[in-house]
Amino acid sequence: MNEQTLRALLEQVRRGEADTEDALRQLRLLPVQELDSARLDHHRSVRTGLPEAVFAEYKSGEQLVTILRAMLARKNVVLATRVSAEKAAQACRELNGLSYHPLARVLTGNDHYIEEVQAGLITLVTAGTSDIPVAEEARLTLKQFGHATRTVYDAGVAGIHRILSEAALLQESRVVIVIAGMEGALPSVVAGMTPAPVIAVPTSIGYGAGAGGYAALLGMLNSCAPGLAVVNIDNGFGAACMAAAINRPQQSQQPQPKPADHRA
Repeated sequence: MNEQTLRALLEQVRRGEADTEDALRQLRLLPVQELDSARLDHHRSVRTGLPEAVFAEYKSGEQLVTILRAMLARKNVVLATRVSAEKAAQACRELNGLSYHPLARVLTGNDHYIEEVQAGLITLVTAGTSDIPVAEEARLTLKQFGHATRTVYDAGVAGIHRILSEAALLQESRVVIVIAGMEGALPSVVAGMTPAPVIAVPTSIGYGAGAGGYAALLGMLNSCAPGLAVVNIDNGFGAACMAAAINRPQQSQQPQPKPADHRA
């Protein structure tokens, strides 16, 4: 259940279109649904604005199917990350309504519940083609969360004219996610080109001294560019969640009553 669904339910009760027992039946699974191997947090989107997602890498195929079956039955988007081709094949074989994205290793479902966010543009930039799988994890996460995205792939500092030619797009973006391996220099360049917050994602792409992404991570953490934050190595999902939080529309504020004037 998300905030929009909850508001609609409360409005139905207020207008007499649903009685309290109907509402209670719909709310009984909040906030947790107990499964054999998991406890699904259906209340998460109401609390945080972001629905629950499944980290599938160390789950068995049977556990993943059980969790996804329960999630597909709810009126929320479905997202599972780090899904191997074998587990995805099993899930798609046993459940209807799932789509597998092999490059990103992501399973999605219930796309008809995607709620488009009326906010700014999130741009995803990669240094190289090898960084695209992490970028695609971020892009698909943002798609499920309803955010508009643009991509600029293979625009690293070895051919810096490639990113310089995208200056106009970077200037109009509300948030920029920059994914880079090797020495991890690209986020610093991008952060110097845009007023938007830049989320840097180090990837495990690189030769031996790259140490599986630690060289890029340390380079990004030591950036002199203002307005740049860093998430964990290969964490496209985490970058997308942070970008979605930044890009969330501002809640309308109710006008506050003016304090009484007690002057004589």
